[in-house]
Amino acid sequence: MPSSPNSPRLVKGGIVLLDPESSAVLRVIPLQYNPDTLTRTLQAQTVGEGADPSEAMRLKGPPVETIKLEAELDATDAMEFPDQNANVVEYGIQPQLAALETILYPSSAQLQQNNSLASSGTLEIIPTESPLVLFVWSKTRIVPVRLTEFSVTEEAFDVNLNPLRAKVSLGMRVLSINDLGFNHKGGSLYMIYQQQKEMLASLNKSGTLGALGIGGIP
Repeated sequence: MPSSPNSPRLVKGGIVLLDPESSAVLRVIPLQYNPDTLTRTLQAQTVGEGADPSEAMRLKGPPVETIKLEAELDATDAMEFPDQNANVVEYGIQPQLAALETILYPSSAQLQQNNSLASSGTLEIIPTESPLVLFVWSKTRIVPVRLTEFSVTEEAFDVNLNPLRAKVSLGMRVLSINDLGFNHKGGSLYMIYQQQKEMLASLNKSGTLGALGIGGIP
């Protein structure tokens, strides 16, 4: 049944891969279904224990933020229209899984190039730079991340053992200016992300001391 024209357009979360040099968009990976929950953890970057007392209130930089979510993939709807979804009919949800998994891989071309360099006697092979990964969760939360954890539970298969349904757990670490610097595209996106937080915080109306049951600070 088609959706009502008055119903709100569903905005999807997802991942965007950018070229690290040109910032061109290489791939957009929208989540098929937005997860019901998203867990974020922030760890403050303080000067640490044993520091001079005058340093106790200082922050060394932005907090270390991690994000965890569980996404679902399901080929059922696509299988109802095989003429429009030939890849799903042939491979199930493997293309969607592979798009996420290969974020963690250097390309096969890079591996072959490094092998050729090593075979020719090159003493030091500098690891190639991977695409810049952005996690997009609404227009106010676009953050550079490193994918740190990926696990998948495949739950149904076709007659050729192609997975048709799966749950994917993703763990990500937000990359801040401490990781990327101010001049990197990811660093500038992180600063926008933090400035968005500050803007949103300013919209939150301040409470009163009376609401806390006190008349003032001793």
